[in-house]
Amino acid sequence: MKRNPLIIICLAALCGLASRPSEGPAPREGVRVLTSVFPLKEFAAAVAGDRGEARLLLPPGAGVHTWQPRAGDLVRLSRCDLFIYIGANLEPWLPDLLKGLGGKPVRTLEASSGLDLLASAPGEHGDEAEGREHGGHAAVDPHVWLDFGLDAIIVDRIRDELSALDPGGKDVYAANARVLKARLESLDDRFRSRLEACPQKTIVLAGHAAFGYLARRYGLEQIALYGLSPDSQPTPSGLISVVGIARDRGIKSIFFETAASPDLARTLAREIGARTLVLNPGHNLTREESRKGLSFFDIMEENLRSLEDGLGNSPKR
Repeated sequence: MKRNPLIIICLAALCGLASRPSEGPAPREGVRVLTSVFPLKEFAAAVAGDRGEARLLLPPGAGVHTWQPRAGDLVRLSRCDLFIYIGANLEPWLPDLLKGLGGKPVRTLEASSGLDLLASAPGEHGDEAEGREHGGHAAVDPHVWLDFGLDAIIVDRIRDELSALDPGGKDVYAANARVLKARLESLDDRFRSRLEACPQKTIVLAGHAAFGYLARRYGLEQIALYGLSPDSQPTPSGLISVVGIARDRGIKSIFFETAASPDLARTLAREIGARTLVLNPGHNLTREESRKGLSFFDIMEENLRSLEDGLGNSPKR
């Protein structure tokens, strides 16, 4: 992130960033939570209920991998009581954003810390080096919210953080977390039972490998044209490899992400006589999705219908 440090310091002084403590009891208007991705915002809002508010740092349509914060985002970060982010190299802009606070402490929760992370993107057929390293670090898959079991752990962590900030709301947060985890468990059960009925178990993605956790949880295999970074490009040998696998396994559906161009998926589909279907990783909403008020559960239910359709089971409405 290229920012003039002097401008940031001046902005901080003008906004009085150092005048408010970052921790302690909840303010009268409620706990203020800021998150890096949409699923975390949804979880935090559900757990906080009426005792707080949760907002998303990213604007609608922004990609979490490539987004660049502005000075106003620094102010928003400084004014929250808790910032929740995924970690695992998903938010490459975060270290610079935190440095821009000039040493002012901000309470944070790294949602992926200590979880059973995928060490690399399985089924990757793009740039092999990108599968081993990402941003100078050993590659791990950060898309943990696509495993609903891991989501339940994250919900408990959010509950604990909010209870520490606002002890008077501990029982409310605990009750809200139980309700949310029950919804996640029900969603998990539907995914498991309906995907088990699918005759095809291979998800071919004409894009980056964002669905590794979902594939691992439900006994599927993810084959993606390239690895963890959406900025990667498939290699010719990778394309040939995927075409061969798809033909050998009788693949009839090629998936692509909502925010990606369908052109590569259509090209691959033509090569093997298949069709294209959409999957939504759900890290953020488009402006249209935001206007519709789509929830995390809405997005995941649509993914389930798309997966059932593409993997050979009649999707239930």
